[in-house]
Amino acid sequence: MIKYAFQQPIRRVNVFNTLRLYSRYTKAASNTTTSSSSSQPIKKIIEDEDAEIIDTPVSSNSIPSSITFNDSPIENLNKESTTTPNAVIDWSDSYHGLGSKPFSKEISDILLAPIDDLDIEIKPDGLLYLPEIKYRRILNKAFGPGGWGLVPRTSSHITKSQISREFGLICHGRLISIARGEQDYFGGEEKITTALEGCKSNALMRCCKDLGIASELWDPSFIRKWKSKYCEEVFAEHVVNKKKKKLWKLKSLKKLEYPYKQI
Repeated sequence: MIKYAFQQPIRRVNVFNTLRLYSRYTKAASNTTTSSSSSQPIKKIIEDEDAEIIDTPVSSNSIPSSITFNDSPIENLNKESTTTPNAVIDWSDSYHGLGSKPFSKEISDILLAPIDDLDIEIKPDGLLYLPEIKYRRILNKAFGPGGWGLVPRTSSHITKSQISREFGLICHGRLISIARGEQDYFGGEEKITTALEGCKSNALMRCCKDLGIASELWDPSFIRKWKSKYCEEVFAEHVVNKKKKKLWKLKSLKKLEYPYKQI
């Protein structure tokens, strides 16, 4: 009976099965008298059985689910892998597709096209800028409406006079650029909603630098030439506090915007 038991194939092997088998075989051996005609000693049988247990491959399916481990970060346990077809990407911390491949020549030509001189504006302090809607039009022309988007990557940081937030620019399902937008606001909490929208627009313009859109606005040589052709410096007075200072304006504008007047 003992010999027959040892000839049965062992399909699942773990510590608990080994101890149970050892206990059963030891009990059976104690109830069996030793005879000279026995084919092999009990000790030899157990040693051979141990060797078979050690050499038997352990299938992952044989491990009880209650003692398996998942060492993924807790916040990622419910996320699908980004390699699966229907994966959901969390853009708050993902860098999916960043720098993976260039866009087509057709898209690149749109993004890198020189901007129209008449689209450029200048702030009173002399800073050149392209209106935010112009960036959106270029993105829509290059990627198509719905082919790009701006996603928040952090919560809003709000102080008494400024709001800032980090955004990521996504084009054709790939992260292109990350930038933190900022916007000053005055007038209390009722102005926060408008300031949040301005913060988003500011981040969009900063992200577009990595696509080469309006790159001339950061070229000192271009800035000097454009200012000399389209702008002028004038003396102005603040209509409220009567302070005087030098400000920049377009030559095409006959007067400064409120609260300044040219003197």
